[in-house]
Amino acid sequence: MHRKALLSQLQLYRPYADADRAAFQEILDFVSNNPGCFDRTLLAGHITGSSWIVNPDRTKALLTHHAKLGMWLQMGGHCDGDSDVLAVACKEAVEESGLALVRVVNDSIFDLDVHPIPAHNDIPAHRHYDVRYLLEADDSLPLIVSAESKEIRWVNNSELERFTTEPSMIRMRAKAAAMFGS
Repeated sequence: MHRKALLSQLQLYRPYADADRAAFQEILDFVSNNPGCFDRTLLAGHITGSSWIVNPDRTKALLTHHAKLGMWLQMGGHCDGDSDVLAVACKEAVEESGLALVRVVNDSIFDLDVHPIPAHNDIPAHRHYDVRYLLEADDSLPLIVSAESKEIRWVNNSELERFTTEPSMIRMRAKAAAMFGS
């Protein structure tokens, strides 16, 4: 599996805050030391591709109420051996939302996060080394809830804390606001 492209993207990434800086170093070390980092058979953890999806006027983000985790999160999922993490993030965004079209705002890494995933059935507890990209979609298009979600919805930036207080979600909202000057 080819790690060079992701390692190059990681070298260009500029952490936003201390938590982001810690995730950056942990992901850089993980990718550097694990040739199988894109494959979920690496039971200690694996790279996942996610996206912070904003509407065109940048006032909302698209969130999913994750069925297994019971939390409101960004769209994303496993790479399953694919080293093109941006392509994975885009594919997952479309699959999980039913949106016909998502647009890449910037092909650089938008955010990084490392989080524990609890054991489920025969899969032991492990870590997701989440690489996130910034996407845009039309918030007037219909959404389709996938089997992985209980619900999906566009959430106003000012109301995000009604859905989640997860620090990385709050950080992504702040990053997008800083990027767009809103």
